[in-house]
Amino acid sequence: GGNAIDAAITAQLVLGLVEPQSSGLGGGAFTLFYNARTQSLHTLDGRETAPTKASPSLFLKDGEPMAFWDAVLGGRSVGVPGTPKLLSAMHSRFGRLKWDDLFADAIELAHNGFKISPRLNTQITKDAKRLSLFPSSFLYFLDNNGSAKPIGTNLINTQYAKTLELFRDEGEVGFYRGRLAHDIVAAVRRAPLNPGLLSLDDLKKYTVITRSNLCGPYRGYMICSMGEPSSGGLTLLQILQMLEPMDLGKKPNAHGIHLIAQASRLAFADRNFYMADPDYIDSPGAKLINPDYVAERRKLISDRYALSDNQVVPGIPPDWPGYPGAPDNSQKPPGTTHISIIDNNGNIVSMTSTIELGFGSRLMVGGFLLNNELTDFSFVPQKNGWHVANRVEGGKRPRSSMAPTIIFHPNGQPFMIIGSAGGSRIIGYVLKVIIHVIDWQSSLDHALSSPHFLSRHGPIEMEKGLESFHPYLESLGHRIKVDDMNSGLTGIVIDKNNLKMGAADPRREGQAQSAD
Repeated sequence: GGNAIDAAITAQLVLGLVEPQSSGLGGGAFTLFYNARTQSLHTLDGRETAPTKASPSLFLKDGEPMAFWDAVLGGRSVGVPGTPKLLSAMHSRFGRLKWDDLFADAIELAHNGFKISPRLNTQITKDAKRLSLFPSSFLYFLDNNGSAKPIGTNLINTQYAKTLELFRDEGEVGFYRGRLAHDIVAAVRRAPLNPGLLSLDDLKKYTVITRSNLCGPYRGYMICSMGEPSSGGLTLLQILQMLEPMDLGKKPNAHGIHLIAQASRLAFADRNFYMADPDYIDSPGAKLINPDYVAERRKLISDRYALSDNQVVPGIPPDWPGYPGAPDNSQKPPGTTHISIIDNNGNIVSMTSTIELGFGSRLMVGGFLLNNELTDFSFVPQKNGWHVANRVEGGKRPRSSMAPTIIFHPNGQPFMIIGSAGGSRIIGYVLKVIIHVIDWQSSLDHALSSPHFLSRHGPIEMEKGLESFHPYLESLGHRIKVDDMNSGLTGIVIDKNNLKMGAADPRREGQAQSAD
């Protein structure tokens, strides 16, 4: 009886329990919602914010940037959670079922328990030493010996059930004010490692922002994704538009990957230099996908050789003064989760949510983990005297790479819903699927399961299975890095007969399900 929004809220509440390392009430999210009745697209920003008292020097120690893991663990890295308020806003604007009805599954699972999966057990095992630093996380995830609780253990989370009951009964007020808010602030400010700056006032002031829709063409399709403070949509669209006049071949091939990598490196140079929270910095924004500017960037790409590092620099978009600044080229470990939903009336949700790294800050309150989202800011606020756009500032939203995406067919009807987890690799994962489906005519499940390849600001990163392409790419001057690439993509394709085909990356635990 519900719609895509109701399903997304229910799914997110359950994921916060059964996949706690990736997302939850202690994090943030971006949502694209397509309203089939009005044929309108809505873009909601539930990204976390820095505490008001946070300064550009938050991650400096004696004038030098902190080591990454020293910054992550504890209270210093925790931003104001946005997911609860986003879920509330989604329901109040677009939901159909009663608010209370959306909580029953998650509350029942929290009270009765769920089985620890192989993937969750593996991730706990890898992180056991860090989780053991904080009593609440230790007790929940580890046994008395400090080892991960075994696969199949029935994990009960009574505290999360109580938090959900509070959120159900009192709405967002129950999360951002009152006892739970005090508990969150106390956990951050009294953390045994890296006490943070979060305040009750920070929680009270948090708002969800409705952003302008960000859409651009590709081979007749219209690609809509998330704008700043996420870099996902702008970077994705710039890459696709650089590639549009090029022949990528009829199936995956080394030369096509060469062209994709070149366009990606140039787009990432712009991303790293310009993109951040547009409410705090002057950003060129959509000027980065201006056709004339994209054409100038495209001219840098050669069929015969790979660009050198010295050639991969940010450009200057039209009518842009080229303000002095410095890039944030840092690459952080992956995390996050993605949900793709379409209902029987054609309403669509593409929602990417996160607590940043797996297990976030490792601080646990009310049965859920708090994010470490502030480490998505640049640790270095300025370079050579120039400000970094993605520097820490009080109230600012850290730059993201999340790219929840909805693609419309040349006839205007929805064609594909796609998104992924994976840190700044998200952009490359979503890009690969779009090219596989539109250019190489792959089925969605093949596009998701096929070996990943992408480039950010450096080498071409590739999974095993593409070794036959290496010699050609290396002959053009590319460096190749072979790595495991656990994307967490989920997607849906709607064909011309309105048949809906869903698929999920088999590298993780996602799956396609129908409510029919």
